[in-house]
Amino acid sequence: MNPETPSSESMPESEKSSVEVNVQNVEETPSELQVPSTEVYSAKLQQVWAQIARFLEKMPSYAGNFFSSYQRSLVTLGLLLAVLVTLRLTVALLAAIHSLPLIAPTLQLIGIGYTAWFVYRYLLTAESRKELSQDFQTLKQQVLGRGT
Repeated sequence: MNPETPSSESMPESEKSSVEVNVQNVEETPSELQVPSTEVYSAKLQQVWAQIARFLEKMPSYAGNFFSSYQRSLVTLGLLLAVLVTLRLTVALLAAIHSLPLIAPTLQLIGIGYTAWFVYRYLLTAESRKELSQDFQTLKQQVLGRGT
């Protein structure tokens, strides 16, 4: 007997039974631990590949059914994603323009000049405000496709 392992006489009774059970389990060779033959392995592999092939054959119909069921939601999601990408690119472009030395102040002056012209042209007199209102109503009818 190995001197490092305690003898069964010095062990309590509860530990003796567990040691005996463990020894019995080690001596028995379960059938699950046996390596399957290559024929069994190749047959199982062929079954798995056949299942994968059937799934891939039906994948276009699955995708078509999914798209037809959720078409409106997918289009909305795509448009939201496109808007986010566009906003991100616009912010990056404006940041790049703003970093150029004379471009930002020049664009600010152009914006101030256009605002001053718009106020002078459309907002100072009652006639021009009425003209702006009519132009706006015409544009609204063209866009919405209905009259007021």
